[in-house]
Formats: sequence, C-alpha cells, structure tokens
Amino acid sequence: MYITDLNNDWIPHNTRNRRGFLRNDATIAKIQQMGVAYVYIDTERGLDSQDAEPVSDVDRRNQSQLEQAAALKPTQPRQLSLAEEIVVAQQIHGEAQGLVSSAMQDVKLGRAIDLSSINVLAESLQQSVLRNANALSCLGRIREKDNYLMEHSVNLSVLMSLFGKAMGFPHEVLHQTIVGALLHDIGKILTPAAVLNKPGKLSAAEFEIMKQHARHSRDILMATDGIGELTVMTAAQHHERMDGSGYPFGLAGEEISVYGRMVAIADVYDAITADRVYHKGLTPTQGLKKLLEWSGDHLDASLVHRFIRCLGIYPVGSLVLLESGRLGVVIETNDSDQRLPVVRVMYHTRFNAAIPLEIIDLARPGNQDRIVQAVDPETYRIDIRKFLT
Repeated sequence: MYITDLNNDWIPHNTRNRRGFLRNDATIAKIQQMGVAYVYIDTERGLDSQDAEPVSDVDRRNQSQLEQAAALKPTQPRQLSLAEEIVVAQQIHGEAQGLVSSAMQDVKLGRAIDLSSINVLAESLQQSVLRNANALSCLGRIREKDNYLMEHSVNLSVLMSLFGKAMGFPHEVLHQTIVGALLHDIGKILTPAAVLNKPGKLSAAEFEIMKQHARHSRDILMATDGIGELTVMTAAQHHERMDGSGYPFGLAGEEISVYGRMVAIADVYDAITADRVYHKGLTPTQGLKKLLEWSGDHLDASLVHRFIRCLGIYPVGSLVLLESGRLGVVIETNDSDQRLPVVRVMYHTRFNAAIPLEIIDLARPGNQDRIVQAVDPETYRIDIRKFLT
C-alpha cells in the first residue's frame, strides 16, 4: 500500500517521513509503536483494502461530530466588545512572549524563574478572556514561523484560559493551569539546539532527546519556589495520551489528570494549526476535525467536544465562504449560535477580486447571508493575518 498520511500529527515534534510505500511487517510494527491506529492510503498508487473506510465517510463523520459539539450548552457571555478589548489584549500578548523568553533565559543561566511576574500575567490573561475571549484568540492567529516556541506557549495559555473558563474552573485552579500552559515548554531550554531547531527529519535518537523536554519541564517547575501542584501537572502531562502511547511517563486514561488531558488537546490543536518550517498548518476547522478523529485513542473524546464548544465550529481566524460568494475571516464567535459568527469580508469569489472591507454580524436581524463552509486561505492566496484586527 502507498501511505499518504501517517495520521500522527498529534506528535507535534515528530518529523519522520509520512509518505511512501508500505512493503513489510517491520514497518507496520514501527508505525504501531508510535501509537498510530489508522493511516491514509492512495489506492491509485498502491493496493486497496476491502476493510478501508473512504475519506469521504471520515469527513462526513467528523462534520457530524463537529455540529454535535456546537450544540452543547453555551459558555458565559462576553463583557466587552472586541474593539474595546483588543488594545489591552495586544499589550498582554506582547508582555507574555517577553516573560516566557525571560523565564527560559533564567533557567539557562541557572537563575530562579520570576514567578511573581508570571502570576500577574496569568491574572491579566484570565481577566481578558472573561471580558472578551475573541481578542486574545485573534492575536493567536497572527504568528511567525521563526518565533514558534514563544508564540505557542502564549497561545496555549490563552486556549487553556478559554477551556478552563468553559469548564467552570474556580479562579485558583484556572490560574494554575494558565501558568502551567505558559511554562509547559520551559524544559526545551535543556534540549540541544541542534535537535530543537533542526528543520529536517529527526532521527529516532533525536526524537527520544526531544521527548525529554516534558520531563525537564516538570523537574524545573518542581524546583521552583511557590509553584502550584496543578501547574506542574499541566506542564508535565501535555504529551501524555489516552492509550498510553504518550510521554514522558506513558500514562493512560484516568491516570492522566483532567488538566493533563485538557492541555494535551489544546497543545495538539495549536501545533497542527501553526505554520512551521517543516509543516503547513491546518485551517482551524480542519484542526478541530482532526481532534475528533484522534479522540478516544489519543485524546479524551468528551473533553474534545467541550473544547470545540468553547472555540466554536468556526474558530476566530477561520476563512469562510458565504452564500453570497464573499469570503470573510471570523473575528468574533457567537455563543448562542455558532453558525452565525461576526466576519470581516474582503474578497468575492464570483468576481475573483478584492472588495471593500466590511464587518458583518451574521446573527443580525435582517441579514440574509450564511456560511457555506470553511475554506483554506491558500486556495485564494489570502493572508488572514491582515484582516484579524
């Protein structure tokens, strides 16, 4: 058979070859050892299987589950408009990247992490999400390939803020999980630069070295005065998987804390929707469907549905095609009806031309336009970052 996708992007640092002919049982065994249960094959280039499920059926099932997740009970309403919160959110987002960078530098030089500044920042993140979660979500979609480590840590803390709020966590629990998300990759400062920054495929030995960063994060945080138990748990378990195939401890099912299961979902989502040197990011909606596909074996299925409900079936930063033929970027989700977000339109597909920018609230009385589907910005060569703020 010819494999087109090993279907294992839940391992963000795994850059092994994912395409090619599958010729022997030894290769199958290696793939299974990685925790892979299903792969995608090209039946025009290799053998077929009577037991294989067509891609179209997988897509239909994922879409159905996405809509089921959207029907869950809505979260608390936002307190401020996007325009009111975005200025504060920009300041918080910039400060967060700086603090994560400083924390890593402190560890590198053998100094203690400045936890007081991190705690103040976590409080600011938490309050911003309560006022209007879309502001920080917008900024999370504006990212650069060469600053992935810092942006990923900040984005993960934002996602955990959203997730924890939707779960109804008490203030202190939410605070600790946000700090854990901010510092979850602190152990990477101990990963050799040649491995951490390698643009090509990691060897098996290099991948084992990379996997140690989660253990390093746990050890660094445990040695930090004033750190919370849930913070350590969140950072230490972000690569654990439900079937025990994760690392560093190979925990399975209920052995993984609810915080570990949540951060695993948020971590995978942010990683697979980011553009990397070796990886073209999925669209937000594609990313959510992948989470559904990996539910059960790798990710907690119930929590995946809760995560989707708090992000929306068209998360902030999604490019959507409207019935009118216009394209728009989602800038605000709709807690009451996730099919009707606020979008900023900029292009008309029927004329293949840019159009004047306009913000449209699809839930506004009298509006006749609706979303047909989410689309890939690459198809229309649109840089969504230009239209988010």
